[in-house]
Formats: sequence, structure tokens, C-alpha cells
Amino acid sequence: MRGQSAHALLTPAMRDVISRMVRAGRPAFHTLTATQARAAYEAGAGVLEIPKPALARVEDFSLAAHDGHALPARLYAPSADRLPVLLYFHGGGFTIGSIASHDILCRQLSHLAGCAVVSVDYRLAPEHKFPTAAHDAWDALQWLAAHVAEKNLDGSRLAVGGDSAGGTLAAMCAVLARDAGLPLALQLLFYPGCSAHQDTPSHRKFARGFVLEEREINWFFSCYVRGPADREDWRFAPLNTPDVDGVAPAWVGLAECDPLVDEGVMYADKLRAAGVQVDLEIYRGVTHEFIKMGRIIPEARQAHQDAARALQQALFTQETDL
Repeated sequence: MRGQSAHALLTPAMRDVISRMVRAGRPAFHTLTATQARAAYEAGAGVLEIPKPALARVEDFSLAAHDGHALPARLYAPSADRLPVLLYFHGGGFTIGSIASHDILCRQLSHLAGCAVVSVDYRLAPEHKFPTAAHDAWDALQWLAAHVAEKNLDGSRLAVGGDSAGGTLAAMCAVLARDAGLPLALQLLFYPGCSAHQDTPSHRKFARGFVLEEREINWFFSCYVRGPADREDWRFAPLNTPDVDGVAPAWVGLAECDPLVDEGVMYADKLRAAGVQVDLEIYRGVTHEFIKMGRIIPEARQAHQDAARALQQALFTQETDL
């Protein structure tokens, strides 16, 4: 059967994690309210994480959206030096997730790459439907670029990144930054959502039993979009972006056993076809969300190292042709 053959792709450690999840019997997100789903996700967010890295600077602050809303943010830095910075958007289907749920991941990226990381709590659905998250993400990048010196950060070396829905927002910001003449050194994308419709072979192959299920994806997007037209908007589906020429170089980290893997490859191909430098890594035998399972999944720790290396090269290597 298709499901059985697909499960054979999983690493033993990943298979064990999924078995534990099944035995735990936690309710599926689509059976909960958004508030309940957020609480459930937060409760389990750190269970499989690596130990929390200690950093010299961890500061909570807020930045202003264009409508005056104060977006919570958290700055991570390994020293008090004036460092380049990664603006990070958490995953969660635009409906769950937070600074807190992605605290350890952001700490680890800062620790390994030696750069500052600013994590942002953009507004979530269904209370705030599309395009609020998109507006918040772009507002956050513009705010950071304008106020970076206030945080003793180096605004001349700026990157955007995110996982899943956060990867969608980061990819969108890279396009808007190009249009606005705001230079970015890198877009760091962990298994980003890129497609208007969930109709690729990987969505069918990994629809059930691989952490992120088809029914959960449908629930997330039903919370987020206002109607069919929103799905076609390139800010929801970066694959619909008319032109990606000249956007920031990309590091793309995908999970082999993930419904989103095909669209991630397609977006990497779209960038490459436009002449954008792309470093694509596909981590074999693991699922969506694996980067937050570093205590159990070796591929998560490898992805942390690979992403940090890409950040180091983009943020600390001086241009030779200036």
C-alpha cells in the first residue's frame, strides 16, 4: 500500500517519534478551537528540543505594524557586539506557534551562526485572516531595517527566515525587499509553504501519518484565508510570484517525508531558473517539524548546522566585488 511504502522511508528515530505521538493520543488540531490548538502546540513544543542554549543577550521588545499594532519580538545574540541579524518568522499554519514555541530554535541559530536573531509574533488566524500575517511580516522587516541601530545591530547585513508558514512569510519578504530596494543577504527557508493548492504528489503520499496531515493543513488554511482568491495571491503562494529575479540568495531545508517537500523543491527551482543562488538540502527520512526534534532526530541537529553555516557565509563574508 502507498502509506506502508511511504512509512518505510522514515528513519528509525523518526518512526519512533511518530509511534510515540500515536500512543500519546493527543487530539488533532482540527478537532480543537484555535485557542485550544495553540495551547496544545505550546505544551508540546519543547518536548523533543535540544537543551536551551545560553546567550549573552535575550531581550523582549515590540515593533510597530503599519496600523499601529505592537508586534511582540525577541532579540537573541551571542554577544554585545554589533552583529548582523536574521529576522525569523515561526511556523504554525498562520494559526498556532509563537516566539515561545520557537525560542530554542532561534537561540540555536544565533548560537551556531554567531549572529543576532529577532523573532516576531505576527498576528494569527482566525482572529486575523490573510493578509494580516503578510502585512505584519513585511512591517517587521521594514521596522527592523529602520531601527536596527537602536538595538546595536548591523543593518548592512540582514537576512529573513522562517519555517513552514514562517518560511512562506520570509519568501514573500524577500520579494518585497527586492521591490523596495532593501538589500537582504539571505532568505533561510525551512520547509516553506509555497503552493496555492495542496495537489502535488507529496501531498498525496504523505497525507496521513507523517506529523503534518492533510486534514490539519486544510484546517489551518480554512482559518487563514478569506476565500478562494486568497489562495491565488502570491503572498500566500510564493510559487505564484510573477517574477523572482534579483531576490536574495536562498538556503532551503526540506524534509523528505513532508507534504510540502514537492512545492519546496519547485520554489527552489523557480529561484534557480531566475538566476538566484540557491542551496537546497533535503533531509532524508524525516517529517515536517523535524527541526524542532533535535534531542531525538540527528537530522535536526544537522539542519541547524547547515542553516547556521549558510547564515555565517551570507552575513559575515564580505563581498569581494565591492
